[in-house]
Amino acid sequence: MAIEKCPDCGPVPVVHWVERWSIIVDWFFAPLFGCMDWLLGVLRPLLCLFPWQYLGLPFFKLLVALRLGTLQNKVDDRDNARTRAMWESAEKRGIEVKEFRLLGRQQAGFFWARWNGKVTLYEGLPRPLGLFDKSLAWMDNKSLIKKKFSAAGIPVARGGTCTRFSQAEEIFKEVGAPVIVKPHIGSRSRHTFVHVMSLPDLKAAFKSAKQLSPWVIVEEELVGHVYRGTVVNGKCLGIVSREPAHVIGDGKKTIRELVEEENKNPLRKGLIYHAIPTDEEGRRELARQGFTWDNVPKKGERVAINQKVTRTLGAVIRDVTDETHPDMIAILEKAANVLGSPLVGIDFIIKDIGKSWKEQEKCGIIECNSLPFVDLHHYPISGTPRDVAGALWELVFPGCSKGRA
Repeated sequence: MAIEKCPDCGPVPVVHWVERWSIIVDWFFAPLFGCMDWLLGVLRPLLCLFPWQYLGLPFFKLLVALRLGTLQNKVDDRDNARTRAMWESAEKRGIEVKEFRLLGRQQAGFFWARWNGKVTLYEGLPRPLGLFDKSLAWMDNKSLIKKKFSAAGIPVARGGTCTRFSQAEEIFKEVGAPVIVKPHIGSRSRHTFVHVMSLPDLKAAFKSAKQLSPWVIVEEELVGHVYRGTVVNGKCLGIVSREPAHVIGDGKKTIRELVEEENKNPLRKGLIYHAIPTDEEGRRELARQGFTWDNVPKKGERVAINQKVTRTLGAVIRDVTDETHPDMIAILEKAANVLGSPLVGIDFIIKDIGKSWKEQEKCGIIECNSLPFVDLHHYPISGTPRDVAGALWELVFPGCSKGRA
């Protein structure tokens, strides 16, 4: 199915009606899925007695023999950075990894991994063998996360979830501008709008968010930078600053010239970081700040080119783990504990990462990710790389960090 480009989806568009109906179907069958999850939890100890994962590689080879897919023995350009980070960490530990791609699949597929006689199968990221992670079913639900975190005393943005514009308008008036509008489930900032200041803008943002979900979140816009913390086995292993495309003025060059200069950075020509686009979306963001491409910003003045923290749109990642206040580390680990998950990526906004969140207003967690991009910690544009993938492999294959078995 061909996917048309959508400016609100960004660089990785989805089919709107498919996304929306998948959410509706999940909601409709939620009670049934809940019963099945409970039953699976009861039966899982018995199911784990049978080594299903050992049938994975023979099954993949059968599909290859039937010419229904391919089996890869090493990472390549079709794999994303997350897969690359996991594969590189696996090789350091003597973990054998193979990837099966269904015929015609354009990106990463299904994985088989073996170390010291133990085997696991996974898609995206591996999870501890035999563990039933209940939060996987709802971790990406932003509205549900807000309720659970609020009840636990974890800071989140004020706001709510709505299905009608009249409800969105009530939340807007209660919270006050600016607000953020987004689908209650989603990723990669698709159909997410920031700096919503007026009712007309609210209406347009609400209409766009409804294209992906029947439920829309309207919440206060927190103050500060967007950060990502990744928690593995209850421990926060790294914090990165996720910075949208921007330039810093020197008092001489125009914004366009500053962008052109930044795009010469060799790191922006690889697989991880990309050039800052000078497109219509960038022009609108500049206009919001009172700029045009030909303006000369003051020395040291920061000018945003895009508000989405997506690397394909020019965003950068900086490691700030050592600068992070211990209270922030503690609250992220508490959030992971509330989720009951051994692996979670947590996005939060705070003005000063070096000070306690308890001393700052309009800061908090904005969303959680069940399939986090661990590569953010492996390939920062500045700061210390953190081997989060290695910690995950150690959780899956205890003892593998000591070297080859």
